[in-house]
Amino acid sequence: MTSTAAPSLGWEIASTLAALRYDDLPDDVVGAIKLFTLDTLGVIGGAARAPGMSELLAALTEWETSGKATLLLDGRTANPATAALANGAAAHSLDFDDQHDQARIHAFCVVLPTVLAAIEAKRNVSGREALTALTVGVELFCRLGLACYNSLGKGWHPTTALGSISAAAAAAKIFELDAEKTLHALALAFVQLSGTTQFIADGALAKRVGPGFAARSGLLAAQMAKHGVTGPYRFLEGEAGLFELYERGEVRPEALTEGLGTSWRIRELSMKPYPCCRCTHTVIQLALDLRAQGIKPEDIAHGVIELGKVNRQIVGARFDRTHRNPVVHAQFNAAYAFAAALVDGRVDIATFTPDRIRADDVAFAALFESADASDMEPTAVPPARVRLRLKSGRAVEVARWTMKGAPDDPMSLEETIAKFRSCMRWGMSAGDADMSALERAVMSLDAQPDAAVLISLFRGCQQERRAA
Repeated sequence: MTSTAAPSLGWEIASTLAALRYDDLPDDVVGAIKLFTLDTLGVIGGAARAPGMSELLAALTEWETSGKATLLLDGRTANPATAALANGAAAHSLDFDDQHDQARIHAFCVVLPTVLAAIEAKRNVSGREALTALTVGVELFCRLGLACYNSLGKGWHPTTALGSISAAAAAAKIFELDAEKTLHALALAFVQLSGTTQFIADGALAKRVGPGFAARSGLLAAQMAKHGVTGPYRFLEGEAGLFELYERGEVRPEALTEGLGTSWRIRELSMKPYPCCRCTHTVIQLALDLRAQGIKPEDIAHGVIELGKVNRQIVGARFDRTHRNPVVHAQFNAAYAFAAALVDGRVDIATFTPDRIRADDVAFAALFESADASDMEPTAVPPARVRLRLKSGRAVEVARWTMKGAPDDPMSLEETIAKFRSCMRWGMSAGDADMSALERAVMSLDAQPDAAVLISLFRGCQQERRAA
C-alpha cells in the first residue's frame, strides 16, 4: 500500500472486496444474483417502448458510430461508458427494477449494465467472474444505502448517487484491480457523484437516466484507476467526503464493514411486482384488497393515503392527469396507483401509458390526499393505510405492514419468469424459444465460459422484434 492509499474506511472496504473470489460466495447468494439478473434483463427488454429511450439513444449515438459494447435496446455498439449509461437508463425506465427497501436503492439497474459493459471492454470474462463482480457491486450498494439511511429524505436519489461507487466496485472486479486501485476506483466514482430527487418532483425523464449516469461514472472510474489515476482515499470520512458533505453526518458507518464478505445484505433485496415506485406498492395491494371487498370507484367521496414521511414526500402529491410528463408523474403517485388498481384489478406496464393515465375512469384519484402516518417510522417503506369516506357516509379503513416481493413475501420463481417474459414480449415482441435460451444461460451463468453469451442471446430476442 502506498502513501496515497493510507489506512481509511475506503481502504478497508477495497481490501475486502478485492480479495473476494467466486468460491467465497454462498450458493443462495449466487442463486439470488442469477434471478435478479434475469429480472433486470427482462426489464431492459420491456424498456424498448418506454418514453425517452429512443431520444436517449439518438442523443448518445449522434456522436458515435461504433464501439466495443452493446446498446441492448437496438443492438448497435458504442463506447463502453456510453453503453453503460444507455443500458442503465433502460433498466430503470419502467421503474420495474429491484430495490433494497430499507436502503432505498435500486441495485441491478446500475450494477448489471456496468458489468455487461466491462465484460465487453475486457473480453473473455467467465460467468463466474461476472457473478463475482455483480455480487461485489450489489453488496456494496446495499450497504451504502444502509449506511446513508436517510439520503432520500435529504433530497438525494440514492440509486444515482451511491450507485456510482458501487458500479466502480463491480467494474474493478471485472478489470481485476488490486486493493489499492480498487480504492482509487471507488474514490474516483465519488468525485463524480450526483443525483437529486428533483426529477421526481418535476416528473422529468431524467429520473430514468440517473442510474445510467451512475453506471457510466463507475465504469470510467475503474478504467481511470486501472491506468493509474488516483482519487481521494478518505472519500467516505473526510471533511468533504460522502458522510459529511452529502449526508451531513447522518450515517451508520458500521453498516459498510460489519460482516463484509461473510454476511450478505443481498439476501434482503426485493423484486418488484409492479412497474412503479416501490413506495406505492402497498397502496396497490390495499386497492386490490378493497376491490375484493366490493368497493367501487363510484362509491368513493374522499380518500386519505397514510404513509411514512419519506414515502409521502416521494409519492404523496395530488394526482394531475394533465401533467406535462404523465408517465413519471403516475409512476410516483400513490393516488393514481390506487385508482388504477381499483379499476383494473391489476397494475402492469400498460397502466403507465399516457392514454391510461389520462382516462376518465381513473380521474377519481384526484379525490385523494396524502398524510404522514403517526404510527409509521418516517423512513419505513412497506407500511401504508387507506381511509375512505364513501358516498353512503360509511367510513372504511385498511392497512398493510408488509410488501409483496420483499424477503418476507417474495415473488416465486414462476412469478419471476412470468414477469421476465411479459416484459420481453411487451418491449421486444420476443419469441418463446429466444427467451428460453436466455433464461437457461442466466440460470447456468456459473458454468458459462464467456459471460458475453448473455448479450448475444439478448440480441437474439431483439432480432425477433425486428422480424415482427
